[in-house]
Amino acid sequence: MAVSAPWAGTPDLRSLRPSGAHRGGCLIVGEIAQTHDGSLGGAHALLDAIADAGADAVKLQTHLAEHESTPTEPWRVPFSAQDESRYAYWQRMAFSEDQWRGLAEHAADRDLLFLSSPFSHEAVALLDRLGMAAWKIASGEVGNAALLDEVAATGRPVLLSSGLSTYDELGAAVARVRAAGAPVVVLQCSTRYPCPPEHVGLEQLDVFRQRWGCAVGLSDHSATVWPSVLAAAQGAAMVEVHVALSRYQFGPDVSSSVTVEQLGALVEGVRFAEEMAAHPIDKDAAAAEVAEVRVLFTRSVVAAHDLPAGAVLAASDLVAKKPGTGLPADRLESLLGRRLARSVRHDQLLAEDDLEPAP
Repeated sequence: MAVSAPWAGTPDLRSLRPSGAHRGGCLIVGEIAQTHDGSLGGAHALLDAIADAGADAVKLQTHLAEHESTPTEPWRVPFSAQDESRYAYWQRMAFSEDQWRGLAEHAADRDLLFLSSPFSHEAVALLDRLGMAAWKIASGEVGNAALLDEVAATGRPVLLSSGLSTYDELGAAVARVRAAGAPVVVLQCSTRYPCPPEHVGLEQLDVFRQRWGCAVGLSDHSATVWPSVLAAAQGAAMVEVHVALSRYQFGPDVSSSVTVEQLGALVEGVRFAEEMAAHPIDKDAAAAEVAEVRVLFTRSVVAAHDLPAGAVLAASDLVAKKPGTGLPADRLESLLGRRLARSVRHDQLLAEDDLEPAP
């Protein structure tokens, strides 16, 4: 069942797009993350593909190795033969500020909200200079109080991922952001790549709403479209999925990404779910609207064989057949024992004046 979003301070995320033309509804975010593999051209190509698929926003990650990590940072998954260390990987993946600005301007040209997760004070400062409209905080940074204070101080929406957090840790982060006066969205996320269905955790959307009275969303790593469509049907303010041009791309995010074609289907599914939620059905009114069709598919009481005037109707005398233009089939039992006022033919639809008045 779809859920509206009446909470005070809920940010209208889709209105943050450059055009501001699409107000309300679920913000659909295509996450590039590290799938560009350090190629600026690759990042721009992914951005175009995400725009072409109909998403509302594109998101990257701003990693500045010297400000975020030590040279001894271990690999989560040792996937790269060309990088001697995780630190070297972050260095190879980095873009200059001018290159980041070019990506932000490209996103604006494609009417995409441009987002990037910061992982250091310096990354926040860089992205702030680009005019970041909202701040996505990665799961591992939810407990980084200094980072939260920095982004919340801007007053712009803060989108908290929850993949590594306990309820207490999330609650503390929500309170910290709200104390600074910034809107907050809490995203259900499971840190499994790819995420199997038993760990998606869509029920957490309601848990977060009940605990903090906040807008909620989903950051999904299942590499399918289904969790996002279902989250939108449950009133999610945003959904985020990793995107790859091909399953054969290189990098740690590809296995948990949707393809561009899947992203297009996801967008279609989310908008379909929203349209359904926006138009609740009244079954009585709906039946009235199709009255002309109803008579074609429903049944009437008809004579099972020729019957003379004065016959007392028995179960063997009546049957329900189409069309539904005579006495409704649900009247059949109530007609038993009634007497015919006139003769009727086999398969004749009974009318009220075919019967003598009820005693």
